[in-house]
Amino acid sequence: MRCNKSFFIFYPVLFILAACSFGSCDDELFTDNPQKTLAFSTDTLTFDTVFTTIGSTTEKFLVYNRNNRALHISSIGLAGGKNSQFRLNVDGNTSADNQFRNIDISANDSLYIFVEVTVDPNNADSPILIDDSVVFQTNGVEQRVRLEAFGQDMILMRNKTILNDTTLSAQRPYLIYGYLVVDSAKTLNIPAGCQLYFHNNADLIVYGNLKAEGTFEKPIEMRGDRLDKVKFMDPVPYNYIAGQWGGLYLLWNKGNHVLRHVNINSGYVGVSFSNNDRNFLPSLEITDCRIHNFVYYGLVAQNGNVTVSNSEISNTGSYSVYLSGGKHVFVQSTIANYYNGNSFEPTSRDKNPAVMIMGLYRTVPMETEFQNCIISGGLETELSIASRFISQYKGVFSNSYIRRKVPYELSQFQNIRWYAVQDTVFKQARFDYEKKRYFDFTPDSVSPARGLADPEIAKHFPLDLNGNSRLEDNAPDAGAYEWKPTK
Repeated sequence: MRCNKSFFIFYPVLFILAACSFGSCDDELFTDNPQKTLAFSTDTLTFDTVFTTIGSTTEKFLVYNRNNRALHISSIGLAGGKNSQFRLNVDGNTSADNQFRNIDISANDSLYIFVEVTVDPNNADSPILIDDSVVFQTNGVEQRVRLEAFGQDMILMRNKTILNDTTLSAQRPYLIYGYLVVDSAKTLNIPAGCQLYFHNNADLIVYGNLKAEGTFEKPIEMRGDRLDKVKFMDPVPYNYIAGQWGGLYLLWNKGNHVLRHVNINSGYVGVSFSNNDRNFLPSLEITDCRIHNFVYYGLVAQNGNVTVSNSEISNTGSYSVYLSGGKHVFVQSTIANYYNGNSFEPTSRDKNPAVMIMGLYRTVPMETEFQNCIISGGLETELSIASRFISQYKGVFSNSYIRRKVPYELSQFQNIRWYAVQDTVFKQARFDYEKKRYFDFTPDSVSPARGLADPEIAKHFPLDLNGNSRLEDNAPDAGAYEWKPTK
């Protein structure tokens, strides 16, 4: 049998090359020069406020080898070791003691470090700083990336039913899972400065009375519990995105509810004030409130008396305000629906107007008043009155701006500025992602709402929702906000 000499020449060469790949020739691919170190996408990784005992979302940073030789990282670990409140994941790998050894990173390559944190209760009302560092050892050189999180103690309520008259505390925030229910005929008092954070799909359901009375300096907050930012469109906060929690439901047929200086936002439903009993008319007062950014509705009022003053109800996937049965009074308020002004809402807005007034057989007689108000949005018609006898409709609309392509020619409408194509109503009717400008429903300098309000009515609300005077120029604006020149 004859042998091919090239066989004996080729395979030893191949063997030598393989040996270099896996053996002593590594010295040619890696550098042990202490001046050749790592680079990082950040020097400090900061978490948003984290509720104690509730794990955070995952944050990350990148480790770069910007050298033309590979680097051998001797160790990566937390300075706090296994006792740290932070946890590491290095390129998909975890470790019980948060320590990782012998990691190679090729020339001009990178790897991910993922970090989570769970903060232990600290028995403090104010947030407490929690910090640590990720420590890297490369070629005898130590490098660090600082980790920072603020831990906030909270009061956890999980599927809680309140059986007696109860007053919450404003010392620490409440975190609500599932539901918080107020039993029939009982009253829940929410004081100024109280913060209620709702987990996904959690609701506040009131079969009794709700008295939520904040102040301008210390408003009450009702919002979702996601305090971090959306990863795929950083740095947009989750609080800008509708559908983060359920909503507020006021369901007692004898209820007497008060909302003052309350900010409610980014759930599925803002305030559902619904009563199916025609024998009773519960009442709801909404003053100096912002009800903003909901998948479905902002305010639904059925068979109940509602007064809304100096308030904003805005940005919903369907009706911002739905009225059916009872007396409904809106004064010096802004209803604005520009829900499709974002690129990151979970749903698209339907074709329903911002304000729907619906007269139905099953509801009690209805009467509405809109004075010194703005009704606007992204549709050509943002007010609709669906009544069997529209000419006999009991309503008063005065000194208001209304976006409606075909105006109502009814005696109930007095001193109304109707929609025109060229109108610029608000300072910021869309979210400008590039310039990080959020919605601002203050009248624009050329807004048709400027100077439109009745001064006799406006004097009962001398300060707008931002705390600015309405009366300085003797020409108050319609809506919840007064235009002010830019300083």
